Amino acid sequence: MLVEVCFLVSPEGTVLWSDRGTRGALPDSADRWRAIWHHRDELAVIAHTHPGGLLAFSPEDRTTMAAIDAALGRALRYAVVTDRAVLYRDPDGSLSVAADEPAWVAHLRAASAAEHNGEVAHGDSQHHVPGTLG
Repeated sequence: MLVEVCFLVSPEGTVLWSDRGTRGALPDSADRWRAIWHHRDELAVIAHTHPGGLLAFSPEDRTTMAAIDAALGRALRYAVVTDRAVLYRDPDGSLSVAADEPAWVAHLRAASAAEHNGEVAHGDSQHHVPGTLG
């Protein structure tokens, strides 16, 4: 994985919105916050990659998740995706490693690894990724 990528995912596995950061960060983004708010009624999972392979939520991840949950008035499911595993934080705060990965995970990994002229070719900010991915 080359860069951090974020997907907003519906309960059916549809990627509602996506954007990308850098190799080591997914900086806060007004566009992402607007997309979260826009999709708030259909949003089930916010997932992002950790290109370095850390299968854990960082302190920044945890404060961001708390802010999103507070803004929405409900807790979401969050996921950290590495090249080998998926770690979920469920709405009740429990953590689990996925035994079975939904189809959108492969697309998230591909978006994290895809490069085209030095930029991620899929999932960059401002772009909606249509379709149900599983």
